[in-house]
Amino acid sequence: QVQLVESGGGLVQPGGSLRLSCAASGSIFSINAMGWYRQVPGKQRELVARITSGGSTNYADSVKGRFTISRDNARNTVYLQMNSLKGEDTTVYYCNAHIAQGRYEYIYWGQGTQVTVSS
Repeated sequence: QVQLVESGGGLVQPGGSLRLSCAASGSIFSINAMGWYRQVPGKQRELVARITSGGSTNYADSVKGRFTISRDNARNTVYLQMNSLKGEDTTVYYCNAHIAQGRYEYIYWGQGTQVTVSS
């Protein structure tokens, strides 16, 4: 079994910063892509940022220049540094990891962490 445990969410004022972390543990051979998604109630979950095992990244247009995704492969952890936060960034953020187990790759999700941007 694999678990993704997220941390770092909370309440922040507009213009502020937060850093989300997501650590993977369990039966892991290797981790391929990792990413952060967010979901507003009533809407589809959307990609925020994604990073491959080689370090290539891509971002949603709405967060480019404000958010930075990174990973620590030795710790099986992915981070999301969020700067210049806006009210529209308020929602639940989910960690995602594509994990190789034997010959197969499985997609795992974290439980979600709430980010609230408000004065």
